[in-house]
Parts: sequence; structure tokens; C-alpha cells
Amino acid sequence: MTEAVKPKAEQVRIALRNCGVIDPSDINDALAHGAYAALAKALETMTPTDVVAEIKASGLRGRGGAGFPTGMKWQIAAGVPGEKKYVVCNADEGDPGAFMDRSILEGDPHSVLEAMALCGYAIGADEGRIYIRAEYPLAVRSLEHAIRQAEDLGLLGDGILGTNFNFNIKLTLGAGAFVCGEETALLHSMEGRRGEPTVRPPYPAEAGYQGKPTNVNNVETLANIPAIINKGAEWFRSIGTEGSPGTKVFALAGKINNVGLVEIPMGLTLRQIIYDIGGGIKDDKRFKAVQTGGPSGGCIAEKYLDMPIDYDNLVAIGSMMGSGGMIIMDEDDCMVSIAKYYLGFSEGESCGKCTPCRIGTRRISELLKLITDGRGTMAHIDEIKRIGQVMKDAALCALGQSAPNPVLSTMENFWDEYLAHVEDKRCPAGVCRKMTRYVINEKRCVGCSVCAKNCPAEAIEGELRSPFTIRQDKCIRCGTCIEKCNFGAISIQ
Repeated sequence: MTEAVKPKAEQVRIALRNCGVIDPSDINDALAHGAYAALAKALETMTPTDVVAEIKASGLRGRGGAGFPTGMKWQIAAGVPGEKKYVVCNADEGDPGAFMDRSILEGDPHSVLEAMALCGYAIGADEGRIYIRAEYPLAVRSLEHAIRQAEDLGLLGDGILGTNFNFNIKLTLGAGAFVCGEETALLHSMEGRRGEPTVRPPYPAEAGYQGKPTNVNNVETLANIPAIINKGAEWFRSIGTEGSPGTKVFALAGKINNVGLVEIPMGLTLRQIIYDIGGGIKDDKRFKAVQTGGPSGGCIAEKYLDMPIDYDNLVAIGSMMGSGGMIIMDEDDCMVSIAKYYLGFSEGESCGKCTPCRIGTRRISELLKLITDGRGTMAHIDEIKRIGQVMKDAALCALGQSAPNPVLSTMENFWDEYLAHVEDKRCPAGVCRKMTRYVINEKRCVGCSVCAKNCPAEAIEGELRSPFTIRQDKCIRCGTCIEKCNFGAISIQ
């Protein structure tokens, strides 16, 4: 295995600027690195309208999903009349392999608290709520401690910094339902109701938490706000692309040498992210695909490695930015099996409220199982395409609308693998167990019996010092024999 390439200088830290730099448990350390300077600047020199205008001019787009312009969201909430308004931070990070929000909350909680106060000042809200999954106990403790410290110094609470601006923040723990990442389902969960989405309008900015005007932003979006107020919209726009300014935090995972968080300017290519920053594919294997956007995203093929990454480009090739998960796959991965895994995740996380998602995810999962079991037909593939399109058109929320993305994108980019499964009854990657055979090479087998002793199904027969054989009717294709064989005598066909 070659040594991992050291990350180059393409990374630019904005959202992660203080993570690993400050002691998150010490507010004085955070203050020494500029915490709450943006809030002081806004309260002393800017009107609420000025704050909204600055965020709008920055071009910041929501970092949690579809990329809706943050400034426009704030402007709508500010324009809705109401004596009581809320600012909600969506910290319900549920994508497999994603831990961007968790790292910010644990490493720099004051950046999020300050941003929520700035939003409250801008839209006329005096109360903030952080909806965070209970599976993040360290992040919860970090936030609770940070809130107490900020209140003690007059940076949260009543009469902030000697002004007449009041803003209090409370935490609400979620039970870990993926659908509660959708803002209307999140608000229902906060109210103690089932976490199910509702048809919009009305939007949360008009009637959100407790029926009051509510602005919802995710953790990474908010972490950018203080830096924009401090340095200005033009500075933020100088980073990234015209349509997607700023940076994006990605969680690199899977078959890649440098696993972890990276923050890069929008517009870098996948090749730069995977090879220059990520250090390339493990064990010098061939790159096959990258999954972006979590379970709702698509699998991007090698032909798109040199495409600049931004919101619009990802949507154009059948994927999405999502919260920023980026899972790398190599030549040993079966794309049909990958699609089945992600569809199964969406099936399990569907709230069941709307028929297209509840039934659609179940039916596509059943069809994909038939295909990976070697019982699929071309009619099954046609049915998957039809159901997937219905879900995209008719599902109630983004979970159902985007659930078919992994399947449809793998069909688009890896059609030959689907044909191999359906027409040849063969899994090219040797992953789908019911379509593979484990065989022993008689010329390499020395008859040591190690494979037979370790086989959990007792499917390997033979005599010492003579070649052993595998009974296909008993073999469960677990791979134990390959792992235990010291002579490379067992292979998958």
C-alpha cells in the first residue's frame, strides 16, 4: 500500500475555524478568538434590516440539504408580523457517515449560539431552540455548558450587552428519527407530536413552532454567520463559486486513505477532494463511485471526477449536496447492493404518512432483493424506474422525493452491473452472496483442513493432505474460508 498523500492547501476553514483551536469548555478562550464579536457589532452598528441584507448579499445557502438561500429565509421570517417568533437550530444529523454538525457543536458551540442570537435580532425573535439528537451526549453537554457561560457573561438572556435585546436558548432532544431532519417534521417533534412532515404552505416562517413565525437553519449554516457579519458579504463571496459562495464541510468515509472532515471552497473537483485531500483510494484500488448527500443522494461515477462541486452541478447529475456526507467506493463494491442498502435505510426511516414513500420504498427494496438474489427480470427494473419517478413527483417531503436517487443514479451510471445481475445472474463484484460460488483450487489446496474446521455451516469436506471441496447446497457464502486459508486456494466465482 502506498503512503497516503498529505492534504494540500485547498482547505479553507470558516465553519470549522475554531474546532481544534479553542477549548470549547472555556468561553474566555472562545472570546479571545473572536466569539460574540459579530453579535456586538450587529447590536452596536447595524439594524436588523442591515443584518438580513448582509446575509442575503453573501449568497450563503443552507448547508443542510437543498441549499435554499439563507438571507431570503431570514428576510421572509423578518417580514412576517408577530409578537412572538422563534429561531430553531436543526442539529438532527442523521445521515450515515456524517458528523459535521456534531464536530462543530462539540468543538465550537459558541459559534452556533452567537449565530442564533444574530438571527433572533435580525428577524425579531427572543427565543431559540436547538433540536439535537439524544445520541450526541457530548454535544448536548457542550451546548448546555456554553449556554450557561454565555448567560453568566450577559451574552445570552435579557438585556444582552446592555441593550434592550433579549434572547434565550433551550435544548430539545430528539429520538433519532431521520425524517425529523425535515423542518416541519422537526417542529412537530419539538411540540411533542409525531415527527411527520406536513404540506407547505404555510411555511415555518409563517406558522412554525407553536404556530408562530419560525426560522430553521442547520448547524453548519449558522456556523458561517458570525464570520460573514465580521468580515462582510464581499469577503464570503470571494470564496467558492458565483452560485454557491463559501465553503462546504464534507465527511470523507469509505474506501479512502484520509478519513475525516474537510472544509473546502465550493468549486473544487471531486478528484481534488478524493485524491489531493483524501489521499486516494485505499490499497491502490480503482475508484468506482462516490455517494454524496447521504441516503438521499446519488452515486457519482468516475466520469464526473473533474466536475466542480456545487449545489447545482450535483443536482444536474442526479445527486445532491445534502448535509455533506461523502462515501467513497472502490472496485470491490457492488453498486446494486449499495443501492439496496440505501433504499433499505430510507424504507426504515420513512414516517409512513404518505403512500408514495411508505409503499414505494418497500416495493423498490423488495425488487432490489430479487435482483441481488438472482431472481430479477428486466420487468423488475422497469417497475423500479416507474415507482421511483412516482415517488419523486408525489411524495410528501424530501425524504420520499429523494429516496430513489441512489437507485436511479446507479442505474444511470452502472447499467452494466444491473444487466449482469438480471441477464447473466452474476454479481461482477462478487458481493451478492446468492449469486456467487466459493470454490477450492485443487492445485493450491494442501489439505490442511483449516477451512473445514472454521466453516460455520460445515459445508467443506475432504481428507487431510488431499484437496478439500465445498458443498454448494450447504455453503452460506460467509467468506470465513477465504479469510482462514493461508494458501490462496479459495476463490469466488
